[in-house]
Amino acid sequence: MAKPSLIGISGSLRKASTNTMLLSEAVRLFGDCDYAQADIRFPLYDADEEEADGVPAAVQKAADQIANADAILVSTVEYNKGPSGVLKNALDWISRVEGNPWGNKPLAVMSAAAGRAGGERAQLILRSFMVPFRPRILQGPEIHLAASSSAFDEDGHLTGETYVKELTQLMEALRAEIDS
Repeated sequence: MAKPSLIGISGSLRKASTNTMLLSEAVRLFGDCDYAQADIRFPLYDADEEEADGVPAAVQKAADQIANADAILVSTVEYNKGPSGVLKNALDWISRVEGNPWGNKPLAVMSAAAGRAGGERAQLILRSFMVPFRPRILQGPEIHLAASSSAFDEDGHLTGETYVKELTQLMEALRAEIDS
């Protein structure tokens, strides 16, 4: 098989996002692959604007990246006990493209947050958001990176042995799901 292609979606737009860092670590631990991160800086979804102007080019690009990838990684921050609005907005927009780019694609979900639960509630809600798209959501191990601002070294690598072990296991499961 050719090198697997992965697309990552970070639920945080911050330049120093620990969710983006977590995606990078996941890719590093996955191993040899082609990786791109989707840019989800979309306008707010508005059905009137969609009717007038169609699906924005940035949304179609992200949907095409998802459709063309062998697997998808999504990492969500937790804001007010749920995923970020920007991530929900991206999911809403992508649902408006023709076809279903997520359909039957392996999907690894993870979260990184400042709190001690590591975005557990946000991840649970995100998983429910994904159900209508029918990807093959990996069930574990679940990655809930707590106190995420102190979880990486100066090179952007995870410092917690347990997190590295579990993220490695999740990436091994993702690779196996791609190969199945």
